[in-house]
Amino acid sequence: MAKFDHKSQLPDIFKKHSLSILPIARGSYIISQFEAYKSFEDINTEITKVKFPEYIESIDYECITSEAMAINCAYVSGIIADFMEDERILPVVSGRMSSLEFEFIINNTKQKDKLPVYVSNSQIEIDGGYEGIENLALIEAKNSISDDFLIRQLYYPYRLWSKKVSKKVKSIFMTYSNDIFSFYEYSFLDPKNYNSLVLVKQKNYIIDQEDISLGDILSILHDVKLKKEPEIPFPQADNFKRIINLCELLLNDDMNKEDIVSKYDFDPRQADYYTNAGMYLGLIKKKDTNPIIYSLSNIGKKL
Repeated sequence: MAKFDHKSQLPDIFKKHSLSILPIARGSYIISQFEAYKSFEDINTEITKVKFPEYIESIDYECITSEAMAINCAYVSGIIADFMEDERILPVVSGRMSSLEFEFIINNTKQKDKLPVYVSNSQIEIDGGYEGIENLALIEAKNSISDDFLIRQLYYPYRLWSKKVSKKVKSIFMTYSNDIFSFYEYSFLDPKNYNSLVLVKQKNYIIDQEDISLGDILSILHDVKLKKEPEIPFPQADNFKRIINLCELLLNDDMNKEDIVSKYDFDPRQADYYTNAGMYLGLIKKKDTNPIIYSLSNIGKKL
């Protein structure tokens, strides 16, 4: 009930009054007009190709269905080592743990001052921690695309482990969608300032696959058969990557509109846009139940 990974997921009353929420202890939260989220910055459009180890059979990199699988795949294929610039990294920490105690200041969205916040044994979760010779990297992983993220997911683990180790702690956000692993490294310039994070580095990776040639495209263009327009609202979705990502999520399980809104940085209207776009392309189908359930079509599963 108190977990909103993206600003758009906040309840309407929060949006109306510019409110956000953060945990400060187990079962306790602070609600105020503070700046809890950070927008993603795409500074690098290049994609680095990597090889997947041939001897690994337990991970199917062509069918990554969870954040845990994505982060394990990134590790065994050397992506995390490349991004950290350290070939000797090892997985060392993950899962839920206590934050212990710390204080910080956070930007007030309505005034120019900053609000003090005290945290005592709040629960945190780390998707993956990797230690090398000089650094400890703490990774937050998502298998969906969004415009922003909750800074707390990087900041609370950073404050905890900065006390525990003498090495530099790197805060890394990883997204996986459409076969692309995108890594964002952030640095907190002032450890006691929640909003002091700056993007240090951003890099994208893909596991090496066959390139699509012009001949492939021309062959498909020649062989394709024209179909009548479906009786579905013309697509208003403006990000094709999100359509692909929605299909990836539906490969795991059927979803209703509420599921889609909670998973994505979406409002309900946008959920309609993207499900309609998927149905228009023949990739998604819906069951007229209450609530309406969306699933992949046979074509969607095949692709």
